Amino acid sequence: MYDCVIVGGGAIGLSLAYDLVGHGLRVRVLDRGQPGREASWAGAGILPPPVRQNAQDPLDQLRALSSQRHERWAAQLREETGVDTGFRRCGGVYLARSAGEHALLAGMMSVWSEQGIRAERIDRETLCEMEPGLRGPHLAERFKSAYLIPDEIQIRNPWHMRALLQACELRGVEVSGQCGVTSFERAEGRIAAVQTENESITAKQFCIAAGPWTRRLLATLGIANGVEPYRGQIVLFRCEKPPLTRVINEGPRYLVPRDDGRVLAGSTVEEVGFETGNTPEAVGELTAFAHELCPALAPAPVEKTWSGLRPGTQDGYPYIGKAPGWENLFVAAGHFRSGLHLSTGTAVVLGRLMRGESPEMDLFPFRVGRG
Repeated sequence: MYDCVIVGGGAIGLSLAYDLVGHGLRVRVLDRGQPGREASWAGAGILPPPVRQNAQDPLDQLRALSSQRHERWAAQLREETGVDTGFRRCGGVYLARSAGEHALLAGMMSVWSEQGIRAERIDRETLCEMEPGLRGPHLAERFKSAYLIPDEIQIRNPWHMRALLQACELRGVEVSGQCGVTSFERAEGRIAAVQTENESITAKQFCIAAGPWTRRLLATLGIANGVEPYRGQIVLFRCEKPPLTRVINEGPRYLVPRDDGRVLAGSTVEEVGFETGNTPEAVGELTAFAHELCPALAPAPVEKTWSGLRPGTQDGYPYIGKAPGWENLFVAAGHFRSGLHLSTGTAVVLGRLMRGESPEMDLFPFRVGRG
């Protein structure tokens, strides 16, 4: 019998497995598709700067813990697997080109300052000196404000997921792809087993970390939750040399430069259910955004486009903790656009809880079944 069966092989599920097996537990991960290939693979890998002072908000505490762990895990994963996750402290720029964005950005920077995050306001000339690829008429005409964030980090999602998957397998985690859960076997307030198309799998504990599919699985157990899928589309440009050195953020959209010259432009937030794939409209909007903001991208060909389904919640807080009414069932889902970022912290706090230890932070705001 396994100590834990995790339903969902994305960043959250594999990170939890990696943590649990590191503490001596026998773990199996089940994924309805190919492990590590859904939203975890599809994101841009932007890690916001770490909170340096005591965070009061539980979500900020989770962000701080996750940021602290990412650098350690990147080194650890590389040592265990030889795979570079692309962890780079490249820095970021937060830009406003409208009055509304300027007001929102000023408020965000005020909060970050209170949290000890380094931020420096820069003028347009300084920005263009730092990032010549941004020089162009749209920035000249519409510039409102910009802030330099030296500690922003990026990782390359496919590299990170490949390293995490390999590390789990090397540590002894049994990972099964194309293995969707069809039902749960129940016994006196406990989950006795999960049923797939081919087998019944027993364990002492179970965790549902199935991203946007979590809602359907919990509904079969009578557990209300608000996890919904939100499609995000990304466009990848390929340049002969990198036109940018830092992540450029403007509202919900961004440009992420890679060391090899590739630049990601993203992302959309679309309520289209479980519909995947790219649309000409979204690809056109992201391409126009990238060309306007960074004219140096104009001659660069679009190498690839893709999309992913992010699991969001109504209040913006993920579900992390024990499922109500079930002694041995846990949930970790609903991280929206921050799944990869929050995966390390989520694994640490939920791993502690599942091992009967104190999670060392208040998980009540993340409780499963909240309204």
